[in-house]
Amino acid sequence: MLQQRSLKSITRAVGVGVHSGQRVELTLRPAPPDTGIVFRRVDLANAVDIPARVESVCDTRMASTISAGGDPGAPKVQTIEHFMSACAGLGIDNLRVDITSDEMPILDGSAASFVFLLQSAGIELQDAPKRFIRVLKTIEVRDGEGPTAKWARLEPYHGWKLVFEIVFDHPAVNQTGQRVEFDFGDNQYRRDIARARTFGFTKDVDAMRARGLTLGGSMDNAIVVDDTRVLNAEGLRYDDEFVKHKLLDAIGDLYIAGHPLLASYTSFKGGHALNNKLLRALFADASAWELATFERLSDAPRGFAELAPAW
Repeated sequence: MLQQRSLKSITRAVGVGVHSGQRVELTLRPAPPDTGIVFRRVDLANAVDIPARVESVCDTRMASTISAGGDPGAPKVQTIEHFMSACAGLGIDNLRVDITSDEMPILDGSAASFVFLLQSAGIELQDAPKRFIRVLKTIEVRDGEGPTAKWARLEPYHGWKLVFEIVFDHPAVNQTGQRVEFDFGDNQYRRDIARARTFGFTKDVDAMRARGLTLGGSMDNAIVVDDTRVLNAEGLRYDDEFVKHKLLDAIGDLYIAGHPLLASYTSFKGGHALNNKLLRALFADASAWELATFERLSDAPRGFAELAPAW
């Protein structure tokens, strides 16, 4: 049987929110089978649980934000995509995340620090079958027309692979790879994807900070780009780090489905909003998906049966 996974022990981290700039403490706790990933706002007078589910997503403008019941006015947790990406990359099914603020810490701007945190706690197999969402037919969502068009698609596939393409009219970005393909069966999430950092443009910083955003952003947790070049002294971690970070985000956004997908995902200029729209379109069509488990490890897609660090 391909089994669910949780942590062996409790682990903790401290950081700042990239938008709020506020200090935030995380405590990651093992959880029983079929719990899923549940965030718990422990800073409130009455702690509130917020499961990472499609219906909990209440805002996708700058990040993936979830709230109790999906209510924009309810307690929320912002910027969960990097952490969710790390959980997907390590195959974590069940976890409780105690958090002392309304935003996940940005740490180094990638998923690598979360991967290290999760692995430091140890990963444990549980006595319950791992459940997948198997896509049975193609689902596509689109936004805009002509040069502004963006789209994202899920297609049937015995495994989990992603293709992402970006288009930026910017000298620094244009010099890098703008299309990336990644298959989880290759077991190289930590090496090839997890270290890709979020990025921002100096021309946008003042406007965003005037709106109370990116108050915790710096070159320690983001790639910063001016009109012509990358300003970070160490340069890029990957030759195609910009598009790899967008794919990292997509992995996290799509793991909000509640289970790993068995599908092929393709996106052109997509983002958090389109990814959530794609999941909602999938779940709106009962004939487009089914839950799947694997009693025999040999029946599972390649790479999925290995104990963490698996991907």
